[in-house]
Amino acid sequence: MQKEIISDKSPKHIAIIMDGNGRWATKRGLPRNLGHKAGIKAIERTIDAMIKFQIPVLSLFAFSTENWKRDKEEIDGIFSLVRDYLSENKDSFLKKGVRVVSMGDIKAFPDDLVSSLESVQEETKNNDKLTLNLALNYGGRADIIRAVNEVIKDKKTKIDEKDFEKYLYSYPLPDPDLVIRTSGEMRLSNFMMYQLAYCELYFTPVLWPDFGEKDLKKAIIDFQKRERRFGGNK
Repeated sequence: MQKEIISDKSPKHIAIIMDGNGRWATKRGLPRNLGHKAGIKAIERTIDAMIKFQIPVLSLFAFSTENWKRDKEEIDGIFSLVRDYLSENKDSFLKKGVRVVSMGDIKAFPDDLVSSLESVQEETKNNDKLTLNLALNYGGRADIIRAVNEVIKDKKTKIDEKDFEKYLYSYPLPDPDLVIRTSGEMRLSNFMMYQLAYCELYFTPVLWPDFGEKDLKKAIIDFQKRERRFGGNK
């Protein structure tokens, strides 16, 4: 039984749907926002593990276009946590070599949050140990519709896949090789619908605030046992 990661068989881009913060808090009789706060610690552990395992790109589904349906108090709490996380970890990103990028319509967010995000992205743009891609106000369908509208605006009448990919929020990042969803849910929830066409799926019952290095390692080892055919016979 394989117990260790084989570096040349590792995914180059891992995307994670961070699910279970609210359930983690509810199980402990805590407010939902304390679950989101605990989830920040899981992000820090995962970043460290990604760097340790030498996997260059990590995408995190941090706030979806559907999350606006939640209570205003919870939304405001998430915004506050993201804002604090970015400002408090700027030095850590620089020390660890983490480049922060984002995808999604961030213009809908409060101005100070947008400023914090843009500041961190500018200051970390030359880091090369790990690219941390934060999906913020992101939806896979909205991503595709936006891309189509941009193609129309550019008055292009015919494009191929490579051309189309340049219009997606995630460009120029490579498509994810592995997507992990925590908390036992088995769906993609409108996450990177175009980019995940041939991505390997991994579902774990672990709630996001409890996720750590051993869980990431388990997912990677599972990935390495799979045969990826990309529609072919072999």
